[in-house]
Amino acid sequence: MRSADLVLPTSMSRIGVVSLRPRARETLVALAKAGCVELVGNLPPAEGEAAEALRRLLKRGSADPSPPALLESIPDVAALERAGAGDLLAGEVELQRRNRLAVGHGSFSAWLGWAPTERIDELNELLAPLGAAVVELPRPAWVDPPTDFRPVKVERPFRPLVQTYGTTRYRDVDPTAFTAISFILMFGMMFGDVGHGLVLALVGLFLRGRRQGRLASLQHIWVIPFAAGIAGACFGFLYGEAFGPTGLIEPLWLDPLESPMPLLLAALALGAVLLLVSYLLGIVNRWRASGPGATLVAQYGIAGLATFVGGIVLLGGLYWQLTLVEVAGAALALVGVGLLALGLVLDAGRGFAAMTQAVIELFDALVRLVSNLLSFTRLAAFGLMHAALGAVVFEAASALWGNVVGVILAVVVFFVGNLGAFALEALVSGVQALRLEYYELYSRIFAGEGHAFVPWSMPVLSAEEAS
Repeated sequence: MRSADLVLPTSMSRIGVVSLRPRARETLVALAKAGCVELVGNLPPAEGEAAEALRRLLKRGSADPSPPALLESIPDVAALERAGAGDLLAGEVELQRRNRLAVGHGSFSAWLGWAPTERIDELNELLAPLGAAVVELPRPAWVDPPTDFRPVKVERPFRPLVQTYGTTRYRDVDPTAFTAISFILMFGMMFGDVGHGLVLALVGLFLRGRRQGRLASLQHIWVIPFAAGIAGACFGFLYGEAFGPTGLIEPLWLDPLESPMPLLLAALALGAVLLLVSYLLGIVNRWRASGPGATLVAQYGIAGLATFVGGIVLLGGLYWQLTLVEVAGAALALVGVGLLALGLVLDAGRGFAAMTQAVIELFDALVRLVSNLLSFTRLAAFGLMHAALGAVVFEAASALWGNVVGVILAVVVFFVGNLGAFALEALVSGVQALRLEYYELYSRIFAGEGHAFVPWSMPVLSAEEAS
Protein backbone atom coordinates (compact mmCIF):
# COMPACT_ATOMS: atom_id res chain seq x y z
CA MET A 1 0.00 0.00 0.00
CA ARG A 2 1.33 3.39 -0.97
CA SER A 3 1.15 6.20 1.59
CA ALA A 4 -0.67 8.30 -1.03
CA ASP A 5 -3.56 5.81 -0.92
CA LEU A 6 -4.36 7.02 2.61
CA VAL A 7 -5.11 10.59 1.54
CA LEU A 8 -5.63 10.75 -2.25
CA PRO A 9 -8.53 9.32 -4.28
CA THR A 10 -8.23 6.86 -7.14
CA SER A 11 -7.17 8.56 -10.38
CA MET A 12 -10.29 8.88 -12.58
CA SER A 13 -10.56 9.30 -16.35
CA ARG A 14 -13.44 10.72 -18.36
CA ILE A 15 -14.34 8.08 -20.91
CA GLY A 16 -16.64 7.26 -23.77
CA VAL A 17 -17.87 3.69 -24.21
CA VAL A 18 -18.57 2.96 -27.89
CA SER A 19 -20.49 -0.12 -28.97
CA LEU A 20 -22.18 -1.51 -32.06
CA ARG A 21 -25.87 -0.74 -31.65
CA PRO A 22 -27.04 -4.39 -31.95
CA ARG A 23 -24.62 -5.34 -29.16
CA ALA A 24 -25.49 -2.48 -26.79
CA ARG A 25 -27.16 -4.80 -24.29
CA GLU A 26 -24.16 -7.12 -24.18
CA THR A 27 -21.89 -4.14 -23.64
CA LEU A 28 -23.96 -2.89 -20.70
CA VAL A 29 -24.01 -6.39 -19.20
CA ALA A 30 -20.22 -6.53 -19.45
CA LEU A 31 -19.93 -3.10 -17.79
CA ALA A 32 -22.28 -4.20 -15.00
CA LYS A 33 -20.16 -7.30 -14.44
CA ALA A 34 -16.94 -5.21 -14.33
CA GLY A 35 -18.52 -2.71 -11.91
CA CYS A 36 -16.02 0.08 -12.54
CA VAL A 37 -17.77 2.55 -14.88
CA GLU A 38 -20.08 5.35 -13.75
CA LEU A 39 -22.39 6.31 -16.61
CA VAL A 40 -23.16 10.02 -16.80
CA GLY A 41 -26.62 11.45 -17.43
CA ASN A 42 -30.07 11.77 -15.93
CA LEU A 43 -31.66 8.35 -15.96
CA PRO A 44 -34.97 8.32 -17.84
CA PRO A 45 -38.06 6.91 -16.10
CA ALA A 46 -38.71 3.18 -16.16
CA GLU A 47 -40.90 2.16 -19.08
CA GLY A 48 -41.36 -0.73 -21.46
CA GLU A 49 -42.45 -4.36 -21.23
CA ALA A 50 -40.09 -5.28 -18.34
CA ALA A 51 -41.17 -2.25 -16.30
CA GLU A 52 -44.87 -3.09 -16.73
CA ALA A 53 -44.27 -6.72 -15.78
CA LEU A 54 -42.38 -5.65 -12.65
CA ARG A 55 -45.19 -3.26 -11.65
CA ARG A 56 -47.73 -6.07 -11.97
CA LEU A 57 -45.61 -8.36 -9.82
CA LEU A 58 -45.16 -5.70 -7.15
CA LYS A 59 -48.87 -4.93 -7.15
CA ARG A 60 -49.67 -8.62 -6.58
CA GLY A 61 -46.94 -8.84 -3.93
CA SER A 62 -45.41 -11.89 -5.63
CA ALA A 63 -42.05 -10.42 -6.67
CA ASP A 64 -38.81 -12.08 -5.55
CA PRO A 65 -37.37 -9.81 -2.80
CA SER A 66 -33.77 -10.49 -3.89
CA PRO A 67 -31.61 -7.55 -5.06
CA PRO A 68 -31.71 -6.73 -8.80
CA ALA A 69 -29.67 -8.98 -11.09
CA LEU A 70 -29.13 -9.39 -14.83
CA LEU A 71 -29.35 -12.28 -17.23
CA GLU A 72 -26.48 -12.67 -19.68
CA SER A 73 -28.86 -13.33 -22.55
CA ILE A 74 -31.96 -11.37 -23.59
CA PRO A 75 -34.67 -12.48 -21.14
CA ASP A 76 -38.16 -13.75 -21.83
CA VAL A 77 -40.08 -11.09 -19.88
CA ALA A 78 -43.33 -13.06 -19.80
CA ALA A 79 -41.53 -16.12 -18.43
CA LEU A 80 -39.82 -14.04 -15.74
CA GLU A 81 -43.17 -12.59 -14.71
CA ARG A 82 -44.74 -16.03 -14.47
CA ALA A 83 -41.81 -17.20 -12.34
CA GLY A 84 -42.06 -14.15 -10.05
CA ALA A 85 -38.45 -13.24 -10.83
CA GLY A 86 -38.70 -9.65 -9.67
CA ASP A 87 -34.92 -9.42 -9.23
CA LEU A 88 -34.23 -10.22 -12.89
CA LEU A 89 -37.04 -7.95 -14.08
CA ALA A 90 -35.70 -5.10 -11.93
CA GLY A 91 -32.23 -5.65 -13.36
CA GLU A 92 -33.58 -5.57 -16.91
CA VAL A 93 -35.47 -2.36 -16.18
CA GLU A 94 -32.29 -0.68 -14.92
CA LEU A 95 -30.34 -1.91 -17.95
CA GLN A 96 -32.94 -0.47 -20.32
CA ARG A 97 -32.85 2.87 -18.53
CA ARG A 98 -29.07 3.03 -19.03
CA ASN A 99 -29.43 1.90 -22.60
CA ARG A 100 -31.58 4.97 -23.24
CA LEU A 101 -28.71 7.15 -21.96
CA ALA A 102 -26.72 6.22 -25.07
CA VAL A 103 -26.10 8.66 -27.88
CA GLY A 104 -26.70 7.00 -31.23
CA HIS A 105 -24.72 7.69 -34.38
CA GLY A 106 -25.28 5.48 -37.38
CA SER A 107 -24.76 1.88 -36.30
CA PHE A 108 -23.04 2.85 -33.06
CA SER A 109 -24.15 3.65 -29.50
CA ALA A 110 -21.98 5.61 -27.07
CA TRP A 111 -22.12 6.40 -23.37
CA LEU A 112 -20.24 9.07 -21.46
CA GLY A 113 -18.84 8.16 -18.06
CA TRP A 114 -16.00 7.91 -15.58
CA ALA A 115 -13.69 5.01 -14.75
CA PRO A 116 -10.51 4.47 -12.71
CA THR A 117 -7.58 5.19 -15.01
CA GLU A 118 -5.80 2.00 -13.98
CA ARG A 119 -8.72 -0.17 -15.17
CA ILE A 120 -9.16 1.21 -18.70
CA ASP A 121 -6.91 -1.42 -20.30
CA GLU A 122 -8.82 -4.14 -18.45
CA LEU A 123 -12.11 -2.72 -19.73
CA ASN A 124 -10.89 -2.65 -23.32
CA GLU A 125 -9.82 -6.30 -23.07
CA LEU A 126 -13.27 -7.18 -21.69
CA LEU A 127 -15.18 -5.25 -24.38
CA ALA A 128 -13.03 -6.10 -27.42
CA PRO A 129 -14.80 -9.45 -28.15
CA LEU A 130 -18.09 -7.52 -28.28
CA GLY A 131 -16.80 -5.00 -30.81
CA ALA A 132 -16.89 -2.27 -28.16
CA ALA A 133 -14.15 -0.03 -26.79
CA VAL A 134 -13.36 2.58 -24.15
CA VAL A 135 -11.97 5.92 -25.32
CA GLU A 136 -10.34 8.41 -22.92
CA LEU A 137 -11.74 11.92 -23.31
CA PRO A 138 -10.36 15.31 -22.22
CA ARG A 139 -11.77 16.55 -18.93
CA PRO A 140 -13.23 20.08 -18.86
CA ALA A 141 -11.62 22.25 -16.19
CA TRP A 142 -15.00 23.03 -14.61
CA VAL A 143 -16.02 19.37 -14.22
CA ASP A 144 -15.00 17.49 -11.08
CA PRO A 145 -14.54 13.72 -11.42
CA PRO A 146 -16.35 11.49 -8.93
CA THR A 147 -14.43 10.57 -5.81
CA ASP A 148 -13.46 6.97 -5.15
CA PHE A 149 -11.03 5.94 -2.40
CA ARG A 150 -9.16 2.69 -2.32
CA PRO A 151 -10.44 0.20 0.29
CA VAL A 152 -7.61 0.74 2.77
CA LYS A 153 -8.36 -1.55 5.73
CA VAL A 154 -7.10 0.80 8.41
CA GLU A 155 -9.37 3.61 7.17
CA ARG A 156 -12.48 1.73 6.08
CA PRO A 157 -14.32 1.64 9.46
CA PHE A 158 -13.86 5.41 9.93
CA ARG A 159 -14.86 6.47 6.41
CA PRO A 160 -18.61 6.58 7.26
CA LEU A 161 -17.81 9.26 9.86
CA VAL A 162 -16.48 11.46 7.05
CA GLN A 163 -19.17 10.54 4.53
CA THR A 164 -21.89 11.47 7.03
CA TYR A 165 -20.54 15.04 6.84
CA GLY A 166 -20.03 15.05 3.07
CA THR A 167 -18.18 13.54 0.12
CA THR A 168 -14.59 14.69 -0.24
CA ARG A 169 -13.94 16.45 -3.53
CA TYR A 170 -11.77 14.68 -6.08
CA ARG A 171 -8.95 17.22 -5.74
CA ASP A 172 -9.02 17.29 -1.95
CA VAL A 173 -7.00 15.38 0.62
CA ASP A 174 -9.06 12.65 2.26
CA PRO A 175 -9.37 13.44 6.01
CA THR A 176 -10.25 9.87 7.04
CA ALA A 177 -6.82 9.01 8.51
CA PHE A 178 -6.81 12.29 10.45
CA THR A 179 -10.39 11.58 11.61
CA ALA A 180 -9.41 8.15 12.91
CA ILE A 181 -6.59 9.56 15.05
CA SER A 182 -8.39 12.69 16.27
CA PHE A 183 -11.67 10.91 17.08
CA ILE A 184 -9.93 8.20 19.11
CA LEU A 185 -7.83 10.75 21.03
CA MET A 186 -10.80 12.99 21.86
CA PHE A 187 -13.02 10.06 22.84
CA GLY A 188 -10.29 8.60 25.05
CA MET A 189 -9.73 11.89 26.86
CA MET A 190 -13.44 12.14 27.72
CA PHE A 191 -13.87 8.42 28.48
CA GLY A 192 -10.77 7.95 30.62
CA ASP A 193 -11.35 4.84 32.69
CA VAL A 194 -9.40 1.57 32.50
CA GLY A 195 -12.37 -0.64 33.35
CA HIS A 196 -14.90 1.07 31.11
CA GLY A 197 -12.36 1.34 28.28
CA LEU A 198 -11.57 -2.38 28.35
CA VAL A 199 -15.28 -3.23 28.41
CA LEU A 200 -15.81 -1.06 25.32
CA ALA A 201 -12.86 -2.75 23.62
CA LEU A 202 -14.47 -6.13 24.38
CA VAL A 203 -17.70 -4.85 22.79
CA GLY A 204 -15.66 -4.10 19.67
CA LEU A 205 -14.20 -7.61 19.65
CA PHE A 206 -17.71 -9.02 20.13
CA LEU A 207 -18.94 -7.10 17.07
CA ARG A 208 -15.97 -8.39 15.08
CA GLY A 209 -17.25 -11.93 15.46
CA ARG A 210 -20.83 -11.17 14.41
CA ARG A 211 -21.15 -12.73 10.95
CA GLN A 212 -24.89 -13.37 11.22
CA GLY A 213 -27.84 -11.98 13.14
CA ARG A 214 -29.00 -8.48 13.93
CA LEU A 215 -25.56 -7.14 14.77
CA ALA A 216 -23.93 -8.44 11.59
CA SER A 217 -24.40 -5.06 9.91
CA LEU A 218 -22.14 -3.51 12.57
CA GLN A 219 -19.35 -6.03 12.11
CA HIS A 220 -17.37 -3.79 9.75
CA ILE A 221 -17.08 -0.95 12.31
CA TRP A 222 -15.77 -3.09 15.17
CA VAL A 223 -12.45 -1.22 15.07
CA ILE A 224 -14.10 2.03 16.23
CA PRO A 225 -15.32 0.81 19.67
CA PHE A 226 -12.19 -1.32 20.05
CA ALA A 227 -9.75 1.54 19.37
CA ALA A 228 -11.86 4.03 21.34
CA GLY A 229 -11.96 1.64 24.29
CA ILE A 230 -8.19 1.14 24.25
CA ALA A 231 -7.74 4.94 24.15
CA GLY A 232 -10.15 5.30 27.09
CA ALA A 233 -8.17 2.68 29.05
CA CYS A 234 -4.89 4.50 28.34
CA PHE A 235 -6.30 7.78 29.62
CA GLY A 236 -7.72 5.85 32.57
CA PHE A 237 -4.17 4.88 33.53
CA LEU A 238 -3.20 8.56 33.28
CA TYR A 239 -6.16 9.55 35.48
CA GLY A 240 -5.94 6.62 37.93
CA GLU A 241 -9.54 5.59 37.14
CA ALA A 242 -10.68 1.95 37.02
CA PHE A 243 -14.48 1.70 37.34
CA GLY A 244 -14.19 5.03 39.12
CA PRO A 245 -11.68 6.07 41.82
CA THR A 246 -11.47 2.56 43.24
CA GLY A 247 -7.78 2.80 44.09
CA LEU A 248 -6.97 -0.20 41.89
CA ILE A 249 -4.40 1.91 40.04
CA GLU A 250 -2.46 5.05 40.83
CA PRO A 251 -2.68 8.02 38.44
CA LEU A 252 0.30 8.27 36.13
CA TRP A 253 -0.47 11.94 35.44
CA LEU A 254 -3.29 13.55 37.44
CA ASP A 255 -6.60 12.99 39.19
CA PRO A 256 -9.19 14.93 37.11
CA LEU A 257 -11.27 15.94 40.12
CA GLU A 258 -8.25 17.19 42.08
CA SER A 259 -6.41 18.88 39.18
CA PRO A 260 -9.01 20.25 36.75
CA MET A 261 -6.89 23.17 35.47
CA PRO A 262 -4.02 21.08 34.06
CA LEU A 263 -6.62 18.87 32.40
CA LEU A 264 -8.31 21.95 30.92
CA LEU A 265 -5.00 23.27 29.58
CA ALA A 266 -4.20 19.85 28.11
CA ALA A 267 -7.59 19.82 26.34
CA LEU A 268 -6.87 23.27 24.87
CA ALA A 269 -3.39 22.14 23.80
CA LEU A 270 -4.81 19.06 22.06
CA GLY A 271 -7.45 21.23 20.43
CA ALA A 272 -4.79 23.66 19.18
CA VAL A 273 -2.80 20.81 17.61
CA LEU A 274 -5.89 19.35 15.91
CA LEU A 275 -6.93 22.77 14.62
CA LEU A 276 -3.42 23.37 13.30
CA VAL A 277 -3.51 20.08 11.35
CA SER A 278 -6.98 20.87 10.02
CA TYR A 279 -5.76 24.29 8.85
CA LEU A 280 -2.86 22.64 7.01
CA LEU A 281 -5.15 20.12 5.32
CA GLY A 282 -7.54 22.91 4.40
CA ILE A 283 -4.73 24.97 2.89
CA VAL A 284 -3.70 22.03 0.70
CA ASN A 285 -7.31 21.56 -0.45
CA ARG A 286 -7.88 25.24 -1.21
CA TRP A 287 -4.55 25.53 -3.01
CA ARG A 288 -5.42 22.56 -5.23
CA ALA A 289 -8.93 23.89 -5.86
CA SER A 290 -8.44 27.67 -6.21
CA GLY A 291 -4.73 28.38 -6.43
CA PRO A 292 -2.33 30.33 -4.18
CA GLY A 293 -4.07 33.72 -4.39
CA ALA A 294 -7.41 32.61 -2.96
CA THR A 295 -5.67 30.39 -0.41
CA LEU A 296 -3.55 33.28 0.87
CA VAL A 297 -6.53 35.41 1.98
CA ALA A 298 -9.02 32.65 2.88
CA GLN A 299 -10.47 32.49 6.39
CA TYR A 300 -9.52 28.83 6.58
CA GLY A 301 -6.42 29.28 4.44
CA ILE A 302 -3.03 30.90 5.06
CA ALA A 303 -4.60 34.05 6.53
CA GLY A 304 -6.58 32.07 9.09
CA LEU A 305 -3.58 29.90 9.94
CA ALA A 306 -1.33 32.94 10.47
CA THR A 307 -3.92 34.56 12.74
CA PHE A 308 -4.39 31.35 14.73
CA VAL A 309 -0.70 30.53 15.14
CA GLY A 310 0.15 34.16 15.89
CA GLY A 311 -2.46 34.28 18.63
CA ILE A 312 -1.19 31.04 20.18
CA VAL A 313 2.42 32.27 20.10
CA LEU A 314 1.38 35.61 21.63
CA LEU A 315 -0.46 33.86 24.47
CA GLY A 316 2.58 31.65 25.08
CA GLY A 317 4.86 34.68 25.22
CA LEU A 318 2.57 36.42 27.69
CA TYR A 319 2.34 33.31 29.88
CA TRP A 320 6.10 32.73 30.03
CA GLN A 321 6.88 36.48 29.90
CA LEU A 322 9.08 36.23 26.80
CA THR A 323 9.08 39.61 25.07
CA LEU A 324 10.53 38.43 21.75
CA VAL A 325 7.95 35.65 21.55
CA GLU A 326 5.17 38.15 22.32
CA VAL A 327 6.35 40.48 19.54
CA ALA A 328 6.70 37.63 17.02
CA GLY A 329 3.25 36.30 17.85
CA ALA A 330 1.63 39.73 17.65
CA ALA A 331 3.31 40.47 14.31
CA LEU A 332 2.21 37.14 12.81
CA ALA A 333 -1.34 37.61 14.09
CA LEU A 334 -1.50 41.12 12.61
CA VAL A 335 -0.31 39.84 9.25
CA GLY A 336 -2.99 37.15 9.37
CA VAL A 337 -5.73 39.66 10.31
CA GLY A 338 -4.56 41.94 7.50
CA LEU A 339 -4.77 39.15 4.95
CA LEU A 340 -8.20 38.16 6.28
CA ALA A 341 -9.40 41.76 5.96
CA LEU A 342 -8.04 41.96 2.41
CA GLY A 343 -9.83 38.79 1.38
CA LEU A 344 -13.13 39.94 2.89
CA VAL A 345 -12.88 43.37 1.25
CA LEU A 346 -12.17 41.79 -2.15
CA ASP A 347 -15.21 39.53 -1.74
CA ALA A 348 -17.49 42.31 -0.50
CA GLY A 349 -16.77 44.79 -3.30
CA ARG A 350 -16.94 48.57 -3.17
CA GLY A 351 -19.11 51.00 -1.26
CA PHE A 352 -19.97 51.73 2.34
CA ALA A 353 -22.32 48.76 2.68
CA ALA A 354 -19.64 46.40 1.37
CA MET A 355 -17.04 47.78 3.78
CA THR A 356 -19.47 47.43 6.68
CA GLN A 357 -20.10 43.84 5.67
CA ALA A 358 -16.34 43.15 5.53
CA VAL A 359 -15.80 44.62 9.02
CA ILE A 360 -18.64 42.53 10.50
CA GLU A 361 -17.36 39.38 8.81
CA LEU A 362 -13.83 40.06 10.07
CA PHE A 363 -15.12 40.44 13.62
CA ASP A 364 -17.15 37.24 13.22
CA ALA A 365 -14.10 35.36 11.90
CA LEU A 366 -11.97 36.39 14.89
CA VAL A 367 -14.70 35.50 17.39
CA ARG A 368 -15.24 32.18 15.62
CA LEU A 369 -11.51 31.41 15.80
CA VAL A 370 -11.47 31.90 19.58
CA SER A 371 -14.73 30.02 20.12
CA ASN A 372 -13.52 27.08 18.02
CA LEU A 373 -10.48 26.68 20.27
CA LEU A 374 -12.54 27.07 23.44
CA SER A 375 -14.91 24.35 22.20
CA PHE A 376 -12.19 21.83 23.01
CA THR A 377 -12.59 22.58 26.71
CA ARG A 378 -15.44 20.06 26.51
CA LEU A 379 -12.77 17.35 26.36
CA ALA A 380 -11.81 18.27 29.92
CA ALA A 381 -15.40 18.99 31.00
CA PHE A 382 -16.72 15.58 29.96
CA GLY A 383 -13.59 13.91 31.31
CA LEU A 384 -14.39 15.53 34.66
CA MET A 385 -18.02 14.44 34.37
CA HIS A 386 -16.96 10.84 33.75
CA ALA A 387 -14.70 10.93 36.80
CA ALA A 388 -17.45 12.56 38.89
CA LEU A 389 -20.01 9.90 37.94
CA GLY A 390 -17.52 7.18 38.81
CA ALA A 391 -16.82 8.84 42.17
CA VAL A 392 -20.54 9.13 42.98
CA VAL A 393 -21.15 5.45 42.21
CA PHE A 394 -18.09 4.32 44.18
CA GLU A 395 -18.96 6.46 47.21
CA ALA A 396 -22.57 5.22 47.20
CA ALA A 397 -21.40 1.61 47.07
CA SER A 398 -18.82 2.25 49.79
CA ALA A 399 -21.46 3.79 52.05
CA LEU A 400 -23.61 0.64 51.79
CA TRP A 401 -20.73 -1.74 52.47
CA GLY A 402 -21.04 -3.43 55.86
CA ASN A 403 -23.23 -6.39 56.79
CA VAL A 404 -24.34 -9.09 54.35
CA VAL A 405 -27.33 -7.10 53.07
CA GLY A 406 -25.17 -4.00 52.73
CA VAL A 407 -22.56 -5.92 50.74
CA ILE A 408 -25.22 -7.25 48.35
CA LEU A 409 -26.69 -3.75 47.92
CA ALA A 410 -23.22 -2.28 47.43
CA VAL A 411 -22.44 -4.79 44.69
CA VAL A 412 -25.77 -4.08 42.96
CA VAL A 413 -25.27 -0.29 43.19
CA PHE A 414 -21.68 -0.58 41.94
CA PHE A 415 -22.67 -2.79 38.99
CA VAL A 416 -25.80 -0.85 37.97
CA GLY A 417 -24.13 2.52 38.53
CA ASN A 418 -21.13 1.61 36.43
CA LEU A 419 -23.35 0.18 33.72
CA GLY A 420 -25.34 3.42 33.59
CA ALA A 421 -22.19 5.57 33.64
CA PHE A 422 -20.63 3.43 30.92
CA ALA A 423 -23.65 3.69 28.61
CA LEU A 424 -24.18 7.43 29.20
CA GLU A 425 -20.53 8.40 28.85
CA ALA A 426 -19.95 6.22 25.78
CA LEU A 427 -22.86 7.95 24.06
CA VAL A 428 -21.92 11.45 25.20
CA SER A 429 -18.22 11.06 24.42
CA GLY A 430 -18.98 9.71 20.95
CA VAL A 431 -21.43 12.50 20.16
CA GLN A 432 -19.12 15.23 21.45
CA ALA A 433 -16.11 13.86 19.57
CA LEU A 434 -18.16 13.85 16.35
CA ARG A 435 -19.41 17.35 17.10
CA LEU A 436 -15.84 18.62 17.37
CA GLU A 437 -14.90 16.80 14.14
CA TYR A 438 -17.77 18.25 12.15
CA TYR A 439 -17.98 21.81 13.47
CA GLU A 440 -14.40 22.70 14.42
CA LEU A 441 -12.19 20.55 12.19
CA TYR A 442 -14.09 19.71 9.00
CA SER A 443 -15.16 23.34 8.53
CA ARG A 444 -11.48 24.07 7.87
CA ILE A 445 -10.66 20.93 5.90
CA PHE A 446 -13.56 20.82 3.44
CA ALA A 447 -13.24 23.44 0.70
CA GLY A 448 -16.41 22.14 -0.95
CA GLU A 449 -18.31 18.91 -1.46
CA GLY A 450 -17.82 16.38 -4.21
CA HIS A 451 -19.86 13.42 -5.38
CA ALA A 452 -19.12 9.79 -4.74
CA PHE A 453 -18.19 7.38 -7.52
CA VAL A 454 -21.24 5.16 -8.18
CA PRO A 455 -20.41 2.60 -10.88
CA TRP A 456 -23.00 0.70 -12.91
CA SER A 457 -22.74 -2.67 -11.18
CA MET A 458 -25.04 -5.65 -10.84
CA PRO A 459 -24.73 -9.46 -10.48
CA VAL A 460 -24.91 -11.20 -13.86
CA LEU A 461 -26.43 -14.70 -14.02
CA SER A 462 -26.38 -17.31 -16.72
CA ALA A 463 -29.63 -19.03 -17.74
CA GLU A 464 -28.61 -22.10 -15.71
CA GLU A 465 -27.90 -20.02 -12.56
CA ALA A 466 -31.22 -18.18 -12.86
CA SER A 467 -33.31 -21.35 -13.22
